[in-house]
Amino acid sequence: MKNRKRLLLLLGTVLLAVVLVGCGTAPINADSTGFWDRYIVLNFSRVIIWLSDLFSGSYGLGIIVFTLLIRVVLLPLMHGQTKSTRKMSEIQPRLKALQAKYSSKDAETQGKLKEETSKLYSEAGVNPAAGCLPLVIQMPLLMGLYQAISRTEQLRSGSFLWLNLGKPDPIFILPIVAAVLTYATTKLSTMSQAESNPAMSSMMYMMPALILFMGITLPSALSLYWVVGNAFSVGQTLLLNNPFKIIKEREGKLQVERDRQRTLEKALNPKKKKKKK
Repeated sequence: MKNRKRLLLLLGTVLLAVVLVGCGTAPINADSTGFWDRYIVLNFSRVIIWLSDLFSGSYGLGIIVFTLLIRVVLLPLMHGQTKSTRKMSEIQPRLKALQAKYSSKDAETQGKLKEETSKLYSEAGVNPAAGCLPLVIQMPLLMGLYQAISRTEQLRSGSFLWLNLGKPDPIFILPIVAAVLTYATTKLSTMSQAESNPAMSSMMYMMPALILFMGITLPSALSLYWVVGNAFSVGQTLLLNNPFKIIKEREGKLQVERDRQRTLEKALNPKKKKKKK
């Protein structure tokens, strides 16, 4: 149930972003009013143009550097999400044991289950909502970037490589790469989990499909943002939460436990033989 609610929250947030990016079509400038236009969209536009000027007016490079700056700022939050997800995976057996123990649907039992579950989360240092927080925070950034490009003439008419940044990628290369990197990011994250998570398994395929769809319909600047951001996430995961290293460590611990069990059994076997005699 919790996984289903989390999945619905993630999809709802993405859907909300898709709807909201269509809001606000008037050109953005210094005379724009309203908190969103004046302080978010306008400043996004100004920062991207300023960064682009550092690279001889290349708006594509400006967007790339802007994306990297955002990812660096969000790095502590993303790292915290990764650690929380890993802890959630590790306590799944204990959580399932609690659910089996308090399986009755009466109000008193369910209240006890919630109490014990909260206690388990507290002891493990886990916040179930932490996995959704980075996505919720990134959506306003994505909306701001979309409107900064679509409502700023300089950015809307800018070009980078074969792209017109204000229009979709005509040969779909960036949307496809963005979708592949989105899949890779989720796959690497799920590999380190001790137990499979149905919600994460669903997101592993749904998010890339959604990114691909938006990539081929929205300005290519957004696909560029996704490609750079997800490439950064892949590198971050391999560096800070390497699933191959985690799996190796987990297998090592299991092997140590198996060796301990075998040693214990060998120590007990002579005693059993003596009793038979």
